[in-house]
Amino acid sequence: MKTALRTAVVGLAAAATLALVAAPAAAHVTISPSTTAANAYTILTVSVPHGCDGSGTTKVSVKMPEKIIAVTPTVNSNWSVDKVMVDLNPPVKDSHGNEITKRVAEVVYTAKAPLPDGMRDAFELSLKLPDAAGETLVFPTVQTCEKGETPWVEVAASGQNPDELAHPAPAFKLTAATGGGHDAPAPSVSPAAADTHADDSSNSGGDTRSWIALILGALGLIAGGLALVRTRKTA
Repeated sequence: MKTALRTAVVGLAAAATLALVAAPAAAHVTISPSTTAANAYTILTVSVPHGCDGSGTTKVSVKMPEKIIAVTPTVNSNWSVDKVMVDLNPPVKDSHGNEITKRVAEVVYTAKAPLPDGMRDAFELSLKLPDAAGETLVFPTVQTCEKGETPWVEVAASGQNPDELAHPAPAFKLTAATGGGHDAPAPSVSPAAADTHADDSSNSGGDTRSWIALILGALGLIAGGLALVRTRKTA
């Protein structure tokens, strides 16, 4: 009986270990919005959970969809930040009637010291979402490291499961407008909330890892049960 219980415990421990080992491999650079409502102000949390094959991160470049005009990055004391501007042709008018001739095409965070592979960081970008409910916004992101880089730029084809991509570009779908307060200031997001949202299953495969852990745990229990049956038979 003791042997069977020991076997079951070992099986569960092995399953848990495998799940923990698999988790980092599934973690991607992700973008989590505070709201996805079309024509609303939002805060995007860009999460960088690891480096490039063990190498520390030195730069993160996030490209903006063409329909996004202005972006206000939040200061991060560990990084310098630059906005890459491009001309708008033709220019557009803002909500106050002012002519806008340039848009933010890319936001680049450069590390003051490399972010170690085993550490994570997050950046916040405040912006107004386009009035295009149902459209998917894609933010191709390049993560540069001390050695090499990882281009998070892959976009799933029609009907393809995004989880099948090795390096998916951060993306989310715009939902219907809320019907009011579109011009209100964007809500703030605390670092703790950013950490929670940064690993949402819609972007990082969190649910996938949970299912893997559950399945492996179940297999461990089954193995323990079989061992118990064999022990009783021999007894």
